[in-house]
Parts: sequence; structure tokens; C-alpha cells
Amino acid sequence: MQLPFISPNDQSYRFPDVELAHLEPDGLLAFGGDLSPQRLLNAYALGIFPWFNDDQPILWWSPNPRLVLIPQKIHRSRSLKKTIKKSTLHITYDQAFKQVIEACSQPREKQKETWISRDIKEAYFQLHQMGYAHSFEAWDNDELVGGLYGIAMGQVFFGESMFSLQSNASKIAFSSAVQLLTSWGYQLIDCQVETEHLQSFGAENIDRTLFSKMLAELTEKPASPHAWQQTETET
Repeated sequence: MQLPFISPNDQSYRFPDVELAHLEPDGLLAFGGDLSPQRLLNAYALGIFPWFNDDQPILWWSPNPRLVLIPQKIHRSRSLKKTIKKSTLHITYDQAFKQVIEACSQPREKQKETWISRDIKEAYFQLHQMGYAHSFEAWDNDELVGGLYGIAMGQVFFGESMFSLQSNASKIAFSSAVQLLTSWGYQLIDCQVETEHLQSFGAENIDRTLFSKMLAELTEKPASPHAWQQTETET
């Protein structure tokens, strides 16, 4: 099946139906377009996200099944609870977005490249300035040692990437993020693709059709008016 091309000049910002995505590789839907805020926001509202390397065109994905976490159902293992209780890390949000996405962009062990290119970083920083992209940070005194970032729309948080420079830092940051998102009324966290790390928190695979229906409803429902307001430092 031929992969649909999206023209960068297409100002409708439309995408092919996600049900037309390839089975192999799982979820590959289209290529082309651009990383403009409107196109990215339209993509996320439909359950589509960009993922490509520097030597590739922009590739758009919508895998099936989809890994999601219901915030209210998060599972924290006994060992993680002990780790959190003993931890001296300080957790904040939206205090170091550029640092977080830069740290997430560093190649992982045994990897030579990263999909978080300069264009991706610039696009998501623009979304951050518009109030859609957010970060959570884990600090050891004044040193950033872990964190994550993603997109918030309605009552859905679309997790993008996380990093850890210290044992369990990303787990503690993610646990705190979910706790805060729950308090703000978020109903769904998109984890995109299956990983043991996120499944350990209770993330589960759901059918893409169900995921699309949930997005259509939840992205239109407002989160708490207190969400993302820096009234006080979160710990």
C-alpha cells in the first residue's frame, strides 16, 4: 500500500484516516507536511504523532494497539513507593522545558542517533510557549537529573519522552507528574507504544478505535483551571 504524502503547503492540516495506517511497520500513516503548531495539534487530537530520523522525511504514526495509562489507575510498586519516600529529589513542572527536551534528545546507550532533532526541539518549544507542551523536572539540589515532556490537550496528556541521569529519577518524576495530572482532572495519558517501563506503572494496550473515541471526547473537555499555573512549587 502506497504511503500518502502530505503537502507542506496544505493549509487544511488534514491527515488520512488512522485506520489506513500500515500494519508493518505498525502505525505508519503518512509522510511529509511540516511541524507547524496547527498541524501538530491536529495530529495529536487524532492520535497521530511525528517520529522520524534526520535522514528521513517527516513520518506520521498511529500504532494499533495504543499504550495508555488511566491516571487514576496508576500502579506504584512497593519498591518504588519506598524509593519515593526516601528520595531527596525535588520535582517541578515547566521550569526547564528546553533543558528537558535537550536531555531527552541525547542518544541512549547503544544508539548512535536520536529522533528528537533540532526541528523537533524548535517545534515543541513553540508549542510550549503557546501553552500546549509541558515538562516535569527532577532536581538534585540545582542539578537537573531527570524529567519528561509532552503535549496537553483538554483532559489528555500525550507523553513524548523522558530521561534519567540518576537512578530512578525519571520514575519519580513520572510518578509525581501523574499525581499532579490526576489532581488537575486529566483522564488519559497517551504512552504511544509498548514499553515495560510504562507497563510497570499500569499502562495497558487498547484498540486504536477506542483510543480515537476517547480522544474525540476528552480533548474537548477542559482540565482544571488551576492546571499549569505556577502558584507554588510542586514537590
